[in-house]
Amino acid sequence: MVIKYGEPPLRLEGDGLVLREWERGDLVAMSDLFDNPEVAYWTPLRSPFDLDAAQAYYDAAHTDNGRIHLAITTDGGRPLGEVMLNGKTAALGYAVGPAYRGQGLAVRALGVLTKYAHEVLGLPRVILEIEPDNDASSSVARRSGYRPADVPATQVTDKGRELTLLTWEHLG
Repeated sequence: MVIKYGEPPLRLEGDGLVLREWERGDLVAMSDLFDNPEVAYWTPLRSPFDLDAAQAYYDAAHTDNGRIHLAITTDGGRPLGEVMLNGKTAALGYAVGPAYRGQGLAVRALGVLTKYAHEVLGLPRVILEIEPDNDASSSVARRSGYRPADVPATQVTDKGRELTLLTWEHLG
């Protein structure tokens, strides 16, 4: 896999994908991708994810909060999902719009961002936090080279729901 890095704005290319920063013109696409019951259930994203939520998310993604939020595209155009990295915790996350699932987008995007985290940012270990019954995300993690970490599960509350999160790790 060849990955090209460009800054600013951040743009990562590899494995048939272009990961790019969200643009103001993506707000409708963001709403279409993230305003979905499954996305609302498995992620901390706001629900409903309407245009106001998209605007707030866009604004937060463009602050210096130590996070990288990248739209998943095949050509730099229409977003098909998102992959993100929290530089403070070395935690990655992803979401793919329902219409675009089953194409390996999450695995490929996670691979590109994981490689960037190790090679460019110098992070020796990056993690995913996944609920035990989220079989789709566990499969993505496994296929992306992540392995369950030997650490206790974390208990958190999100949107009024008690969650158990298992840590998966990728070592550089």
